[in-house]
Amino acid sequence: MIRTEGLTKRFGQLTAVEDLNIHVEKGEIYGFLGPNGAGKTTTAMMLLGLLKPTSGSVYLFGKELSSDYFGIKRRIGVLSEFQYLYEDMTAYEYLRFFGQLYQIDNIDQRITNILGLFNLDHRKHELLSGYSKGMKQKLGLARAMLHDPELVILDEPVSSLDPHGIKEVRDIIMDENRKGRTFFISSHILSEIERTCDRIGILNKGRLVAEDTMSNLRRRLTEEIEISIELESPVPDLNKILSALPFVVEVQGSGPDYTVRTKADKDYRAEISRAIAGAGGVTVSMRRHEMTLEEAFVTITEKNITLLTKEGAAV
Repeated sequence: MIRTEGLTKRFGQLTAVEDLNIHVEKGEIYGFLGPNGAGKTTTAMMLLGLLKPTSGSVYLFGKELSSDYFGIKRRIGVLSEFQYLYEDMTAYEYLRFFGQLYQIDNIDQRITNILGLFNLDHRKHELLSGYSKGMKQKLGLARAMLHDPELVILDEPVSSLDPHGIKEVRDIIMDENRKGRTFFISSHILSEIERTCDRIGILNKGRLVAEDTMSNLRRRLTEEIEISIELESPVPDLNKILSALPFVVEVQGSGPDYTVRTKADKDYRAEISRAIAGAGGVTVSMRRHEMTLEEAFVTITEKNITLLTKEGAAV
């Protein structure tokens, strides 16, 4: 769906994006992350043909973007972080204007459907100047999806939304994805990326330093796993019993609550549970602490870039 080869953009002496190779499969939700100034917006503008690369290529739907700008871009929906709405229009007029540009059949029915999807149908005849920031954000997403694009590129899609609005948009994205629509999402709200995305690409100083699923990123970055255990009652010598297991790094606690740190090469909860039962203990709960996307993001961009990029070569 999206593929870049050696994508590079320089502005004078500044290299904003360098040798970028990403791929987004059809039907997936891809999260694109990076600190401010990493090159995310520059990348998005090259994907959309708004910036010409210094070198490298962009392929969308299996075709090089430069070969058919207008034909390819008709298949894409876009929501930018800073969108401009015609505030002297109503929501209906605004969507109808874009529907005519895209030559959408049965435009009135499509507008009704898309406004209903975003819970804006009851405000469709109100001027956009009276819309809240959250309502404008949802209308922008409705406009991005109005012409039923195969690929939707979203920059900060849930900014300005309250928790209810965030959940509403998240549910819509995931439901549309289940229908086969592909999403490329750039966002600073890492919890939303973690909840919705199939794979994640992390950009730092213009270079792709990681591209993988969240579970694989955790495995690559975590040397140890922490497991919290609650027992029905203390078990004599359990610390020694668990510490003797070859995969256990450390055991803390004196019962009935214990914290066990293990190697990160696999999930050892079954083995720990058997050891506890063999010692006569009854496990009430056992919880594995997973690295969050925020923790992975900080680790990748600040601590382990050399490790992940194999001394400078992007993954």
